[in-house]
Amino acid sequence: MTPTAVAVAAAMLTDRLGGRVRRDEPVASMTTYKVGGAASVFVEISSIDDLVAVAEARAATAVDVLVVGRGSNMLIADEGFAGVAVSIAGFADQIEIPPVVDRAAQSSYTVVAGGAVSLPVLARRTAAASLTGFEWAVGVPGSIGGAVRMNAGGHGSDMAACLIDVDVFDLESSRASLITLPAGELGLRFRASSLAPAHVVISARVGLSAGSRAESEAEIAEIVRWRREHQPGGQNCGSVFVNPVPGEVTAGELIDRLGLRGFRVGTASVSEKHANFVQADEGGRAADVRAVIEAVRARVRAETGYALRSEVRLVGFDDTDPLAFDDRLVAAPVDERP
Repeated sequence: MTPTAVAVAAAMLTDRLGGRVRRDEPVASMTTYKVGGAASVFVEISSIDDLVAVAEARAATAVDVLVVGRGSNMLIADEGFAGVAVSIAGFADQIEIPPVVDRAAQSSYTVVAGGAVSLPVLARRTAAASLTGFEWAVGVPGSIGGAVRMNAGGHGSDMAACLIDVDVFDLESSRASLITLPAGELGLRFRASSLAPAHVVISARVGLSAGSRAESEAEIAEIVRWRREHQPGGQNCGSVFVNPVPGEVTAGELIDRLGLRGFRVGTASVSEKHANFVQADEGGRAADVRAVIEAVRARVRAETGYALRSEVRLVGFDDTDPLAFDDRLVAAPVDERP
């Protein structure tokens, strides 16, 4: 991406959106790793018209666009992102939960949540409303939009199990309008979907069932307790690698078997508490985080034969990760074992 294209896009957006456009904006704090550089242009979205402006700037300049949610599966390069980053945090934060009135007459309910809504918040809100089916999400530190794109899940469920449809704005479409896509058209699969990086999930509808508030809140408490006991806090993105054989072989077990807990490169290390977590030090470097990920992957491949796929989206790096689990640009699948 040329500096000229970025400058032209910034000027176009500033002319349309004024102070909601900022140059050289630090974005590390918007990710759970909290490392990395700045976005050349950052836009706070407050309406669909703002997204139209971004789409038109992208079409005119071919500038790269990054949608920043809660950044729980995102690693920003130390050099930053040479493009336009957008946030819908102050726009798509609505939650609509219908009251549970007559359980005998109605057992299923549709909840509407904006793309910027926190998964733990929605899990607790729906439990408090005596709706069940979203308790699993209390331990996932992401947003609804990111959860749809990655088909986030845990504790026996995922977005695909409850998602009805989504409202999506495509920043790379010539139509520049909001469209509704049924869950069945999203290509939802294990920790991935067919949504492209330029797709902005504005809102989602999920189907939940009438339940017991006490039981749902007890389940949430147990999930929180389990995660605190087994997973580290601090600066990380959660599990880095996808389990190569779900239900049989876990990435954490493979890494642990090689004695890699505590393995360090500069300001990043494999967690001492959970081997599938890579921790970043305060004030650390994104390059170190990636170096740990690549070193662990290489050791596992060399000593066990498994090629671990990563859930981490690399932003601003000179190359992409050919083993990213949701990278649709991979020419051919990599054998899990040679």
